[in-house]
Parts: sequence; C-alpha cells; structure tokens
Amino acid sequence: MIPISDLIEQLRSRGARRVALQFPAGLAREAPGTSAALRDAGFEVIVSGDACYGGCDLALDALAYADVLVHFGHAPVEERPDVVYEPVRIDFDLSVLESVVPLLKARRIGLVTTIQHVHLLDGVAAFLREHGVEAVVAAGDGRTPVPGQVLGCNFAAARATGADEILFVGTGVFHPIGIRLSTRARVVALDPFTGQAGVVDADRLVRRRAALMEKARDAANYGIILSSRSGQRRLDLARRLVGLSEKAFLVVMREVSPDALLDLGFEAYVNTACPRLAYDDQVRFPVPVLAPPEFEILCGARSLDDYTIDEYLAP
Repeated sequence: MIPISDLIEQLRSRGARRVALQFPAGLAREAPGTSAALRDAGFEVIVSGDACYGGCDLALDALAYADVLVHFGHAPVEERPDVVYEPVRIDFDLSVLESVVPLLKARRIGLVTTIQHVHLLDGVAAFLREHGVEAVVAAGDGRTPVPGQVLGCNFAAARATGADEILFVGTGVFHPIGIRLSTRARVVALDPFTGQAGVVDADRLVRRRAALMEKARDAANYGIILSSRSGQRRLDLARRLVGLSEKAFLVVMREVSPDALLDLGFEAYVNTACPRLAYDDQVRFPVPVLAPPEFEILCGARSLDDYTIDEYLAP
C-alpha cells in the first residue's frame, strides 16, 4: 500500500537522517512495517502516536526529533520544506460504475472523489464517455491541489466543474451532502466498494441544523472556537464572528472535546476549527456547536435561504 522504495529515495534526496512518521487512523497499522523498512534503510525513525485528523493536522511537534515529517494518506494542505506528503492510492474495479449510469440524468456532469481514488478519474471519465456521459474534472483551490479532489471541508473542485449534476465516487455520506449544499447541484454518490449508488438528499441535515440553531438562539454567551492546529487556524473568520455579537468571545483550543466545552461553561459554541466537528460530533457535545454560516444566520448577517455548509477554502 505504501511505496517504500519511492519514499526512501525522496528522503535520501533531502539528506534526511532522522524521520518522523504520521499516520491517520485508517493507516495506523502500517506504522510498524513502515518503520522497520525505513530503519533497515538506515534512517532513525520516530512515530507520532497522537490522533491525526487529516492533512490539516501535521505532527509538527515531532519535528523537534527529526529532519523530516512524513505525513501519510493525504495530499498537501500546507506546503512545508520539512514535510513529505505520501497519499495512498486505493484501486477499485471500474465495472462498479455500471450501477450508477442509470441514475445520471445529465449528459454532462462534474466528477469528484477523494485523494485515494483521484488516480482513477481518467478511467472513470472514459467509462462514462463510453456510456454517453461527458465527465468534467476540474481543479479546486490550494487546499485541494489535485484536479477532482474534494475534502470533507472543501468542495471547490466540485463547484469548479460548473455542472448541474455531480458524481461523487467514494465512501460515506458527508462528502456528497457537502457537495450538494455547496454547489446546489443534483448529486449522485457511488460507493466503489459496495456498488451502492443513490441520489443525495441533504434536507435531513439542514432540518437538524435548523433545530440546533433555534436551540442556540437564546444562549447567554457564545464561545468562538479558534483551533491552534496549524492547518485548521482561521483567525480572521473567528475575529469576524466575534464582531457579530457582544455575547461572543474567542476561545483557543487544540482538542475540541465534550469535557472541555462543558468545563468552559459557554452556553453555545461556534466552530472555526475542522468544519466537520460541528456536523459529525454534535451528538457528543453537551451544548450546541454551530458552524460559522449558522451563527451568521442567528446574527442576521446571512439569510436562512442562503444556508450553506462550512468550508475551509484557500486564501
């Protein structure tokens, strides 16, 4: 899964002797084998054991013990000379696309996926072309450097297609729902491993979030969460949100946890850290945690009709 020989060549070309390794949860079990291979190649190896939430969450502390940090599983979000990004490619059988063709209404669609599958997009587009569908793959912004790549917090590549219908190839429901809210396009999602395909409905999420906004409306105070993680820090946004309400105060956090929010005592929070926290983890939080566009709606700075998903876009 991990191209060790290519990685060794990269590290040697940089003159690295001590190497720190960082793995997301899905690749963490690759740590022992990768460490052994690099040590056999002559490198001193240290593994970051902290949780990793994406390419935005670099284990920069580990660089105190190493010349280079190797971050596995994600494309670059922030470029640094002392960080090597090693995205992991995951293949699937293109015949799985047979199940999605009948669901596509447009003859010209946008095509997006996650970094694990972007190397297959040319093949996916060719398959669709054979079935009478033109697939447009577009570049996103600086946080999604590979054409056709979307993140759970960035759907710029989907918007850039300009298509009224978009096909997302990947697992999970969050990415396609985000694409739907971000683009207003008709979105079809295909799980390339199960072959399950369907049209995405974001209404349930919007209803849930609207109820949460109402719950937070009469809060006596709001903590505006600012992340101290290097790739999740949106200081300008956090300051702007504080300026929308006299009841809002800036709160700097590295780990946004239920206990920490409870201990701080604010009646509601607004999350400017990883956008997915507000959506994925709300059931764990003791009080409402709003996304920035939702707080803007509460403060009258945005209309409810202009509801959208929170994204972390390149400057």
